Amino acid sequence: MNNFSIEGQVAVVTGGTGVLGGSISKSLLEAGARVVVLGRQEEKLQNFVADFSGNENLVGFACDVLDEKRVTEVRDLILAKWGQINILINVAGGNIPGATLREDQTIFDLKIDDYKKVTELNMDGTIVPSLILGEVIAKSGKGSIINISSMATYSAITRVMGYSVAKTGINIFTQWMAMEMAMKFGDKVRVNAIAPGFFIGDQNRAVLINPDGSYTDRSKKVLAKTPMGRFGDISELNGLVQFLCSDAASFITGTIIPVDGGFSSFSGV
Repeated sequence: MNNFSIEGQVAVVTGGTGVLGGSISKSLLEAGARVVVLGRQEEKLQNFVADFSGNENLVGFACDVLDEKRVTEVRDLILAKWGQINILINVAGGNIPGATLREDQTIFDLKIDDYKKVTELNMDGTIVPSLILGEVIAKSGKGSIINISSMATYSAITRVMGYSVAKTGINIFTQWMAMEMAMKFGDKVRVNAIAPGFFIGDQNRAVLINPDGSYTDRSKKVLAKTPMGRFGDISELNGLVQFLCSDAASFITGTIIPVDGGFSSFSGV
């Protein structure tokens, strides 16, 4: 028996058409899981699914994770198709320009409305599907939920206060949900979080890469505090995701695990 296998399990990935969510979704498919990709943009979702034309183990649903009614509808569609949900990976999130301070701004220049949007997307955008889809996992008595934390929860990172607050909320929610699942639904229902280090994606490219392709000053500071001296490749998160979804991680719950090239452990000296 292969304790690392997730073959045949039904995995839901929110934000599944983004760089991180897309990479995780592809990895789960390759591991033999049946994958449900959720995304807000219908066209982007259809293009993603079309890339795997003919793969019966992949379906996609347009879904705003903050819309409780739609998440409930999607839950019912998944159960009608495959009869179960074994894995939930909450990737939907991100930052927006109005909630990211420029270098010449102070905290008092932060747009409150944008701060609220960022905290709602990143925190409530994980909590809503965890409560609606996670209930199916809980009642089945076995499964895994994985949330996405951030290096911004370990210490203050300039300019991204709203995102940092929201992701710190994800940490305690992960621990709280893990406690609730284990104590009330059994030791085979687990909840963990992954805290990615610095990966270059669509949302942070402008602050890490100059128009000419060179590193920004912010990038240089990140790399100076990363013992491995490089940015991560998005695929380097996939191994941990699959491990946490498998029976090989059967005694791991309530953790926030960094995948960061040593960034969180290094003092910078």
